[in-house]
Amino acid sequence: MRPGNVLQLGVKELRSLLRDPVMLVLIAYAFTLSIYTAAKALPDTLNLAPIAIVDEDRSPLSSRIASAFFPPYFLPPALITQAEMDARMDAGLDTFALGIPPDFQSDLLAGRRPTIQLNVDATRMSQAFTGNGYIQTIISDEVTAFAKRYREVAEMPVDLALRLRFNPELNRTWFGSIMEVINNITMLSIVLTGAALIREREHGTVEHLLVMPVTPFEIMAAKVWSMGLVVLLACTVSLLFVVRGALEVPVQGSVALFLAGAVLHLFATTSMGILLATVARSMPQFGLLLILVLLPLQMLSGGDTPRESMPEAVQTIMLAAPTTHFIMLAQAVLFRGAGLDVVWPQFLTLAGIGTTLFGIALRRFRSTIAQMA
Repeated sequence: MRPGNVLQLGVKELRSLLRDPVMLVLIAYAFTLSIYTAAKALPDTLNLAPIAIVDEDRSPLSSRIASAFFPPYFLPPALITQAEMDARMDAGLDTFALGIPPDFQSDLLAGRRPTIQLNVDATRMSQAFTGNGYIQTIISDEVTAFAKRYREVAEMPVDLALRLRFNPELNRTWFGSIMEVINNITMLSIVLTGAALIREREHGTVEHLLVMPVTPFEIMAAKVWSMGLVVLLACTVSLLFVVRGALEVPVQGSVALFLAGAVLHLFATTSMGILLATVARSMPQFGLLLILVLLPLQMLSGGDTPRESMPEAVQTIMLAAPTTHFIMLAQAVLFRGAGLDVVWPQFLTLAGIGTTLFGIALRRFRSTIAQMA
């Protein structure tokens, strides 16, 4: 390998990327607006959900329940009549409609079990599913607290002292922004390297490289370092100015240590991008392969769903994916402030997975070039 060839070929890739406005817009969007919107509007969270209350009791307890719904989870409740409930839900004005019956407070204090009706607009699936549990908990807490003032209520035999570490406010923005950065690092590194190779094949410039005194290793290494550098720089800017700046997410650990892990992760994912590009024969085929690869990587690596809640077989299989170890590393460093003494196993594993993927991709790349020669 001649380092000069690798450097010059990498510079060529960067110049080619600069002449591709669509890719530049994609990079800018993925590490700015995409991070911000994903952090502020997580689909599985309850945020400013519209709720209406039909209060037919007009008691201190019903007023207490109504005042328990407030931002950021709910909009201030709209007090409506029974006749308005169905019309408002049909018009999509309310996701939740709570009906408090007459004599609700007096029935409760008399020891009876009154019923509250909750109507849910299930077409808003994510908020309906999450909000249902929130509303039940809020009503249960308010009713229990109110009843304690008038009659004895059974206490829990154990007093639970809850301590929240690393995210005391349970702010999902902190988690969502970091996970979106990780997902976009994986996506763009695969897309950029794969598209770079397919673009050269479609434009016929691969044949030009074949007559030059360069080896397949040098061509592939140039694509890996150049596209990896672009994603790394975009990730750094996003982490400093979007995550820590605009979103005000406190980063506990060393950003430099995280970026060092990102370099190893990019080594693996850029190699994966070239591997997929040697399998696909066109950009549409490459796009379909991306769907089959990216969805499992993002959903089963522990970023969206904890690995502990997955079947053991899935956990074992996903240990072969670089994203699994990168997410472990990122969460440990950025959330918990871990140092190299904690995350060194993930560093070694990422290096091993990256070397394996690079070797497989290089073999496929040599075979593809040999068929074109």
